[in-house]
Amino acid sequence: MSTSNQSCPDPSTFLLTGIPGLESQNIWIAIPLCLMYVLALLGNGVVLFVVKQDVTLHEPMYYFLSMLAVIDLVFSTAVVPKMLSIFWLDSREISFESCFLQMFFIYTFAAVESGVLLAMAIDRYVAICNPLRYKAILTNPKIALIGLLSLARGVGVVTPFICFLTSLPYCKSTVIPHSYCEHMVMVELAGTDPSVSDKYSVLVATILVGGDSICITFSYSMILRSVLRLSSHEARLKAFSTCGSHLCVILLFYVGGLLSMYIEMLNLGLPHHIQVLLADLYLVVPPMLNPVVYGLRTKQIRERVFKLFGQRKFLADSSTRVGQ
Repeated sequence: MSTSNQSCPDPSTFLLTGIPGLESQNIWIAIPLCLMYVLALLGNGVVLFVVKQDVTLHEPMYYFLSMLAVIDLVFSTAVVPKMLSIFWLDSREISFESCFLQMFFIYTFAAVESGVLLAMAIDRYVAICNPLRYKAILTNPKIALIGLLSLARGVGVVTPFICFLTSLPYCKSTVIPHSYCEHMVMVELAGTDPSVSDKYSVLVATILVGGDSICITFSYSMILRSVLRLSSHEARLKAFSTCGSHLCVILLFYVGGLLSMYIEMLNLGLPHHIQVLLADLYLVVPPMLNPVVYGLRTKQIRERVFKLFGQRKFLADSSTRVGQ
């Protein structure tokens, strides 16, 4: 996976430190981290289960929700279990290959999630602003193509970057002062000029985040323009509530990622443990909130959840009474 260097061979393992300066608080930090991860697993798992079980939810909007749920499961699972092993078990070692594989999953699926969020915004735009052509525009093959293109885009922009990082000679240190293999920290470990890495990161972030954000903003502005024309005050409030919650999660995802990157890059003087905590929360909070905002706040999914699990509880109670 790496290009060897005769004067400085690639290390077989790196050592993750967790959150530098807060080692004595590791156990307590891990508790909310574990709770958020469990909620992310449960929330996204429930969304996938309900959409799969109920054929009435086999529609574009719910397919995109399912894509987002899968992305969040991969996104959070790539980092949180290793974080917990550091905080609770003091298992700090990570192999060279595992480190860059973790990095690949983090940044690839961050890019894929951006693409899916854009697709979801366009889906709502078509559904509200052009409802008569909704099914004709968003067919199942087109939805699958959108998902594949989002994945291909993520792999395409991240793979060259990972190849570049694996080719660097890590002579300076093998101790990573972070909870996961963060790319800017890895460049510092190599002791090389970070300008190439920084320029590529800024370029990709500007193109992906900037382009997707502009399209998402346009979609929601057109949606709100249509909503304002509704005669029903209740319908307007409902639409504002839905769009507002969606935009909050989108802002959390984009602002959190950019903030984490620029704080690390610009060296603003923040304590290092604050930088690491911000980076950790960026990977954990959105996957926990997405199934609530996009899934359980959606009336159809919420009703199906109560219906499915209510029926299962009723059948279980009936079986218990019959057995008695």
